Amino acid sequence: MAKRGKSRVRWLLIFGLFILSAVAYLDRVNISIAGTSIAAEYHLSQIQLGWIFSTFLWGYAIFQTPGGWLADKFGPRRVLTAGVLWWGIFTALTAAVSAKIAFAVLFLAAVRFLLGAGEAIVYPASNQFVSRWIPSSERGIANGLIFAGVGMGAGVTPALITYVMVHYGWRSSFWMSAIIGLIAGTVWYFVARDTPEKHALVSASELAHIQTGRTAKSANDGQIAWSAIVLSKEVQALTLSYFCFGYVAWIFFNWFFSYLANVRGLNLKASALYTTLPFLAMAACSPLGGAISDKLTKLYGKRIGRCSIAVFGLFLTAVFLAVGSQVQSARMASIVLAGGAGALYLSQSSFWSVTADIASGSSGSVSGFMNMGNQFGGALTLVLTPFLAARFGWTTPFFVAAGLSVLGAAAWLLVDPERVLAPVAKLSPSMDKV
Repeated sequence: MAKRGKSRVRWLLIFGLFILSAVAYLDRVNISIAGTSIAAEYHLSQIQLGWIFSTFLWGYAIFQTPGGWLADKFGPRRVLTAGVLWWGIFTALTAAVSAKIAFAVLFLAAVRFLLGAGEAIVYPASNQFVSRWIPSSERGIANGLIFAGVGMGAGVTPALITYVMVHYGWRSSFWMSAIIGLIAGTVWYFVARDTPEKHALVSASELAHIQTGRTAKSANDGQIAWSAIVLSKEVQALTLSYFCFGYVAWIFFNWFFSYLANVRGLNLKASALYTTLPFLAMAACSPLGGAISDKLTKLYGKRIGRCSIAVFGLFLTAVFLAVGSQVQSARMASIVLAGGAGALYLSQSSFWSVTADIASGSSGSVSGFMNMGNQFGGALTLVLTPFLAARFGWTTPFFVAAGLSVLGAAAWLLVDPERVLAPVAKLSPSMDKV
C-alpha cells in the first residue's frame, strides 16, 4: 500500500542505477589502465591486448538480448543483483589468472568474456526499470543520470587504478573493483523493487504520477513479438546508430589512455589525469542531453525532442574528433577530443528513452537488441583501431570514428519515436512472444 504524503523514491532508485552504472564501468575500464602491466606480464603485443579487450565486448554483445529478456521476465531487481554479483566474481578471477599456468592467455580471455556476459544485463534491465518506474516525460533526464554513471565510473578509474597499481600492483586493483561491485549489488537488492506498486515507501501521489505517465499500464503490459522487434525500422535504425556510437565510445574507454601516453608523450600521471576529461564530459553531458530532450519533447513532441538532440550530438562528435586529431599540443588535443566524448553523450539518453517508449513491457528485450549493436561497434574498434594506427598513424582511427558518427546521426533521421511497436495481442497468434 502506498504511503501518504510526497515521496521521490523513483529518483533514489535512479541514483542507485547511477551507482551500478559507475561500478560497471569501473570493472570494465580498469583493464585498459592496467593494460601495459598485463601486456608485459603475459608478453602480449598491442594487437594481442586488443583481442583480450575485445573478448569482454563479445560476451557483452552476445548476451545483451538474453539479458534484456531476463529483465522483462524476472524483473530488474533480481536480474541486476545477480548481474552485479557475477561482475564481482569475474573481476576477481581476472586477477587470479597466473601468467605461469598453461594457456594463461586463453583463461584470461575466457574470464573477460564471461565478465562481459554478466555485465550485459545492466542497461537492458535498467531500461526495463525506467519503463516501469519513470513517466515518459521524465525518461530523458532519468536515462541521462543513469548513463552519467558511465562517465563517473570511467572518470575516477584512471586515477584510482593508477594509484592502486603503483602502490600494490595491478592485481590489487581488480580485487578492489570486485569488492566494490559485491557491496553495490547487495545494497541494490535490499532497497529496490520491480514496480512502484510493490515499494512500501512510494507515496500515493508519486504512484499516481508514475502510473499516469507510464507507457505500459502494468509491469507485464505490452509484450512484443520478436518478429516485430527485428523488422521494425525504428529498431534497425537505432541499432545501426548505436553501433556507430559504440565504435566511438570504446576508443575513449580502451585506447585513450595509451594514446596519450604512447603517442602524445604524456607521462603516467599526466595521462591518467587527462584520460579523465572525456569521462567527466560524458558525466556532465549525459544528464544535460536528457534534460534538453525532455524539455524539447514537452514543447515540440518526441520527434524533435528525442531525435534532434541525438543528430546534433553525433554530428558535433564528428567535428570534435576530426579537429582534435589535428591539434599539435597534447594537452589541447586531450581537451578537444574530450569535447567529442561529451558531445557523443548528449545523444545517449535518446536511445534508451525511445526504446522504453516504443517497447513498453518488452523494453528490456528491445533495448538489449539495440545495445548489442553498440557492443559489436565497440568490439570492432578494439581490434581495428590499433591496426589502423599501426598502419596509417593515429589520425586515421579518429577520422574513421568521425565518419561513423556522421552515419549514426543520419540513421536517426529514419526514427519515428511515436511509432509504438504493436503488442503481441494485436498481432496474429504467435509463440515468439518475448
